[in-house]
This record gives sequence, structure tokens and C-alpha cells, in this order.
Amino acid sequence: MSENTESADGYWSANLRLIGVCLAIWALVSFGFGILLRPLLSGIKIGGTDLGFWFAQQGSILVFVALIFFYAWRMNALDRKFGVEE
Repeated sequence: MSENTESADGYWSANLRLIGVCLAIWALVSFGFGILLRPLLSGIKIGGTDLGFWFAQQGSILVFVALIFFYAWRMNALDRKFGVEE
């Protein structure tokens, strides 16, 4: 019984750590690059506009979609590691 509880605790701990990393990356890209660091990024041009505007309008969305695929990939690996795959 305790081995099963330790396995469940380890799985949940790894899941929460993964969620925290993904949220931190998304917050850095959307809030950090799109709002706080926008004046520093305004001199860099990408696609006809400055990089700060690009992050605020498109970059954070693209990073969010990439994080969804990354999370699904890592959770599949985590499920296999702990033996709870479908």
C-alpha cells in the first residue's frame, strides 16, 4: 500500500512541477516579453514590426500552443514511467 502511495505522490509531484515550468515559461513570454520588456525589444524588427509588439500579439499565442504540445508529450512520457498510460 505504501509503495502505491509513494508512486502516486511521485507522479503528482512530477505533474505539478511540469505544470509550474510551463506556466512560468508562458508568463515570461506573455507578460515579460510582451509588456515589461517591450521597450527593450522595440529596436529589433521582425516581420515589419518590432519584436515587443510581435510577442504581445503573436509570440505568446504561438508559445502557448507549443507548450500544449510539449505538455502532452511530457505527460505521455510521465504516464509510461509511472505505469498509468491508457
